[in-house]
Formats: sequence, structure tokens, C-alpha cells
Amino acid sequence: MNQSYDYIIVGAGSAGCVLANRLTEDASVSVLLLEFGGSDKSIFIQMPTALSIPMNMDKFNWAYESQPEPYLDNRRMHCPRGKVLGGSSSINGMVYVRGHALDYDEWAASGARHWDYQHCLPYFKKADDWAFASDEYRSKGGPLSVNNGNNMQNPLYRAFIEAGAEAGYMKTDDYNGRQQEGFGPMQMTVKNGVRWSTANAYLKPARARPNLQVITGALTQRILLEGKKAIGVEYLKAGNLHSVTANKELILSAGSVASPHLLQLSGIGPARVLSNAGIEVKHDLPGVGENLQDHLEFYFQFRCKQPITLNGKLDLWSKFLIGSRWFFTRKGLGATNHFESCAFIRSKAGIEWPDIQYHFLPGAMRYDGNAAFDGHGFQVHVGHNKPKSRGTIRALSASVSDKPEIRFNYLQHPDDIEAFRACVRLTREIIAQPAMDPYRDTEIQPGEAIQSDDEIDAFVRSSVESAYHPSCTCRMGEDPMAVVDSETRVHGIECLRVVDSSIFPSIPNGNLNAPTIMLAERSADIIKGKGMLEAANVAVGMADDWQNQQR
Repeated sequence: MNQSYDYIIVGAGSAGCVLANRLTEDASVSVLLLEFGGSDKSIFIQMPTALSIPMNMDKFNWAYESQPEPYLDNRRMHCPRGKVLGGSSSINGMVYVRGHALDYDEWAASGARHWDYQHCLPYFKKADDWAFASDEYRSKGGPLSVNNGNNMQNPLYRAFIEAGAEAGYMKTDDYNGRQQEGFGPMQMTVKNGVRWSTANAYLKPARARPNLQVITGALTQRILLEGKKAIGVEYLKAGNLHSVTANKELILSAGSVASPHLLQLSGIGPARVLSNAGIEVKHDLPGVGENLQDHLEFYFQFRCKQPITLNGKLDLWSKFLIGSRWFFTRKGLGATNHFESCAFIRSKAGIEWPDIQYHFLPGAMRYDGNAAFDGHGFQVHVGHNKPKSRGTIRALSASVSDKPEIRFNYLQHPDDIEAFRACVRLTREIIAQPAMDPYRDTEIQPGEAIQSDDEIDAFVRSSVESAYHPSCTCRMGEDPMAVVDSETRVHGIECLRVVDSSIFPSIPNGNLNAPTIMLAERSADIIKGKGMLEAANVAVGMADDWQNQQR
């Protein structure tokens, strides 16, 4: 089957669904969207509280795994990526964090022209359908519904915020608005009790358009090149190999693992890596698969004095009642991801903007959703969000069926180790505040015995997990190690772009779904050749004396 479309998008994830919607707003162009995964109609995807289930199902998850990580006791780390319409936005935790304004100024300073905060903010707002009052930072009416779930009905959420204030930190009503730093309500992408993935927000409205073709079960094998020009792709579906051509451009939106891997499989990447994998070098581009960044986190767990936590809802009967209420009303505990309060703080004086993030959960449980211990408890997920360690994605063979080698090199940099020591000590201080007295009982994890630097380091090495934010492997910029330019075009290859979190120059301080959607919104305007939205001119809330004070 040989067909042609104006645009071919590889990957129906957080970025691909946005592009499919925005590009097909022009009825004169045709768009093909290729996705290896299938339907997102599963109740486990659509019910917010079931978030741990699709993330652990091979049907919806690529289930990548890292090489043994040398600085984490040689542990292999799970790296789930969405294999379904909506991509990782259909299996993630639905947390909505834009990142700090200075994260984007950092992008621009590194060579990503006009990707500073004031240019990015209008595209965050374009996507936004904010549940509360609009202002110069937030908007209503966009495709992406953002709210606070059940509005912190459990008293533990507000106790955590008050504890932060008692420890001397700021409060913030909207960490995605003027001021990120501080303690406040957490935001999630849920609409009327349903996960609001990019499949729901962007793709489903666009599928009614005759100029959009969506093919699922399509495993893209390689990019078709004529010299230094991308002309289409080959993909496998139901055992048959198909080729399709792009009249205008081919856009990779396969994510931070698959996009660099597909470039390498197509002969675009570091010559040494390609030769070692038995791949013909068609374009030596040394930055492809380099600069891998991710967030690590661990969770503090405490027993709770009062029987008010989610641990009392983990039996089968309670789960049935929660699921039934959600099924018929889209309300109750089934309609939230349960991360309803949070914080962003700085690990030490002299750090200009937050580098530590907290997610508060009124329950104590493992990542698979099962109880961590008998009785009631709560936990605080904490991680260092501006790591200096860097890793790689590398093809091991010429076959797309062979997963790439993933090596994060977590905690390779000594500053990352120091920041996690701060995570432990600062968290203990926060939870020890009077606001937590009615609830706080003994510390389960790490445990009071873990005190010295060496003990903390050993605990972190054995206990941290990925926050599932791999990024930056096709970095945007103009230097020799950059993969795409500031217009998202692959350096040295005509008619080929990459639009997803792989092109972030550096990882933002927060979860990556919101920045990826913003990036795709802005990239769609670039691809269409239309004028950019006017840059914002807003103030950014900063700590008054960050040079000398940690809080």
C-alpha cells in the first residue's frame, strides 16, 4: 500500500495528539497519525484512581528497562512509556505542572531561540481550561481541563500545606501561575471525573475531520530518506509492511526513548553508535540519544494516628464501591489521582528556583497500588528535579523489535547526591511541624535509624524510583550536539522534525506532560508557518533573598 499525506506524525502521545488536532484545523491539508498501541477506552485508563493499573500492563506500556545503573547498586530501573492512543498521557499520574519560568529561560539561554518563559506562556494558556479564575497566567476554554480533583477533602492535604508554612516556607495558591515556590493545592488533568489525556482533549474531537487518518497497531520501522531529505516511513501492521510518503513533512512524536531510537534505526545519529549496531550511517548527528535526563523520587512513609487514610479503602469491597460510584456518577475517590497537595522548594540557599518537588498522598502504598503495611499511613513523594547526571539511548541492532539500550547514569553527579540528602532532612523537618501532630505517628521509611550521610546515601541508592520523566534525548539548540533547531527541524535533514519531550534542552522542574503539550501547541504554529502568539509580559514570583536563605 503506497499512499501520501501532507504530514505524517509518528506517535499518538502527548505531543502527537496535539499536532493531529492543530494541523487538521486547516481543511486543505491531510494528516496521517501512526500509533503502535490501540484504543484508550479501558476503564483502567479513564478512571483516575486506577492510574497504577495501565502503567503496569504490557498492553498499554512499552515497559522499557534501563541497563544496571552503576550508581544505584546496579539496579535495573523501570521506564514505562505509553503504548496506546494518548501515549503516556493515558497511563501517567495526571499531575499538571508547567515547571518554573526560569526553566524556559534556561532553554533559551542554551540556544533554543524564543523558547523563554514569556514566549511559552501564551501556549500554556492556549491549552488551558482552568477550573478557577482566569488571570494573566491562566485561561479557560482550551482543550485541556485542569483542576484540583476532589478539592482536598481529606484533612491531611491541608495539614501538609500548613506544616510547610510552619517550617518557614511560602504558600502558593497556584504553582503554575505567578509563583511556583511554596506549598499549595496540586493540579491534575481530569474532566468531570475522567482522565483528560491528549487523546480525550485533542484527538477525539479531531477524528471527525475527513483530513485526519489514524492508524493504530502500526509499528514504524524506519524513516524513508532520499539523500538528506525525509520522504516518508515504513511501518508494519498485522504482519504486512507498508510505506507512506509525506508531501510536506514527517514529524516524530514517539517520545524520548522511541524518537531517538527511530532516528538511529534510520541511519541518523552518532556514527559510532550506528556502526556498532550494524546500521548504515546516512547522517552523522552526534547528539541523537545523548543528554538523557529524568527525575528520581522516593517516598517517606509514616503511620497515621487517625483512621482517615486511603489504606482503609484498599480491600476488594471498598474498591468495588469506589469503582461503582465512579462508573455511575464519575464522582468520589475514583475521580482523583489522590495527589491533591504538593510543594516546590529549594534545597539550599543560593539555588535560584525550586529544585525539590513534593507530591502528598493520604495513604501509604507501593507503586503498584498495594498497601505498604497493615494499618493507616500517609506518604510524601519527594525528589530532586534539576539533576546534573546525564544518560544515553542507543540502538543495539538494526531491528525495531530490539529495544534500545537505556542508561540513565542516575546520581552520577555529586550534586545530585547532595540534593537527595537535603530531600531527607528537609522532609523530616516539615513533617515534624505542629500541623501534623494530630496525624503523624512513627516513620516507616526511611526509618529513624537512617541519619548520617552514608546511611542516607545507601537508602537513596536502594530505594529511589524513576518519576517516569525521561527527556532531552534529541536536544533543541544550534550547537554541534543539538539534534533539532529552534523550529524543531532535524539538523541536516530536510522535511523532518521532532516534536516531543525528547527535544527539551534541559528537564523542567516538575512533571513533563504540561510542558510537552505546550511544546506541541507552539510547534504546530511553527509548522503551519503562522505567526506566533504574542509573547507575554508578566512578573515571576521569586524568593526575596534566595542567595542567602533556603526558605
